[in-house]
Amino acid sequence: MSTLRFKKKGYDILKMKKALVTGITGQDGSYLAELLLEKGYEVHGIVRRASTFNTDRLDHLYKDPLVDDTNLYLHYGDLADAVQLVKLLYNLQPDEIYNLGAQSHVRVSFDIPEYTGDVTGLGAVRILEAIREAGLVEKVRYYQASSSEMYGKVQEVPQVETTPLWPRSPYACAKVYAHWLTINYRESYNLHASSGILFNHESPRRGETFVTRKITRAATRIKLGLQKKLILGNLDSKRDWGYAKEYVEAMWLMLQQDQPDDYVIATNETHTVREFLEETFACLDLDWNEYVGFDQKYERPAEVDLLIGNPEKAKKQLGWEPKTTFKELVSLMVEEDMKLALREQALAEADLI
Repeated sequence: MSTLRFKKKGYDILKMKKALVTGITGQDGSYLAELLLEKGYEVHGIVRRASTFNTDRLDHLYKDPLVDDTNLYLHYGDLADAVQLVKLLYNLQPDEIYNLGAQSHVRVSFDIPEYTGDVTGLGAVRILEAIREAGLVEKVRYYQASSSEMYGKVQEVPQVETTPLWPRSPYACAKVYAHWLTINYRESYNLHASSGILFNHESPRRGETFVTRKITRAATRIKLGLQKKLILGNLDSKRDWGYAKEYVEAMWLMLQQDQPDDYVIATNETHTVREFLEETFACLDLDWNEYVGFDQKYERPAEVDLLIGNPEKAKKQLGWEPKTTFKELVSLMVEEDMKLALREQALAEADLI
């Protein structure tokens, strides 16, 4: 079993809970790792082998691997590799597993549907079967990252846990498969398996190809003269946007319950992409109409027009509810991206000297 980086000092290991996180290098994975470490967990994450490290979102959690103390381990692995998953689970014997790994870009899933289905859909099968093969069914608690995209062509407003699913992309179809499979393993093998149906959740750690971060990143660069235009697709799509750092707490809370279940995690408030644009550029005293263009290539073959979730069940059973408002979310993203833009400007000016 190959381990990239690890530190383990200062804790009584016998009393420490052990968690395994797929997708740990992503937005949600990094926030979840922080939360678990704060709660005294030993955290293990799976990362794909690449020619360069993709651990930027985790780098602040450690400095020198021989000195710093974080109880964070990263292991090479892949959701497409069932054998490695079985080995990893057998050796680690985790108490909790959070399956956040996926090909998660909806528009890209139309271009690579087979890969999306393999990693996002069948990846869940491989982990669930690895739990059985490693003999962990009675020990482990499993979290499946489901998605509001499963509702697609929505059948009721707002959406709740019992709303019928109508996926509108290869990504959403793969998520539906993984979601129902999680329920099936819960019912068939009495596995403590829960799904969080998370609506759109953003942060300064959101990937720059996702529309919200694409907007805040571009707007701050435009403000400083580093970029002239921002090209987008459909501006009328309505989404329920929350703060990712708060949403990972709901994931953890689900696995602390006596009984597993499925929960909608959302704000019960919807805004268009156009509103996100307006709020972002307003933070910078700019008129977005002067800088934003349209290109049909960014539109999806089948669009999801409206998503808005009611998190009442999560509030009642988990004690969870969103705290950050839409305006506050946009503001904190703009603030962090302005810091990046200022650093980029400073580097550009230094090159000119």
